[in-house]
Amino acid sequence: MTATVNGEAYAPRDGETVLDLVAARLGRPLGPDGQPLDGGRLGVAVAVDRAVVPRGSWSRTALADGQHIDIVTAVQGG
Repeated sequence: MTATVNGEAYAPRDGETVLDLVAARLGRPLGPDGQPLDGGRLGVAVAVDRAVVPRGSWSRTALADGQHIDIVTAVQGG
């Protein structure tokens, strides 16, 4: 199984969800609601095949073969 994450090939594990992927990419533990368990802010949005996945759905959204996943981090600046 192969997907694309931010333009790079990625091989999701069986049963891997958007929540698992985001937590691994950010190196931060996340609760089932997608909120960081460290109490900090996340500032991340995820789209799968160009459709935004609400944070509350990350734990129920399994990764699948051929998907295009974009993880976007908010950046502040001027």
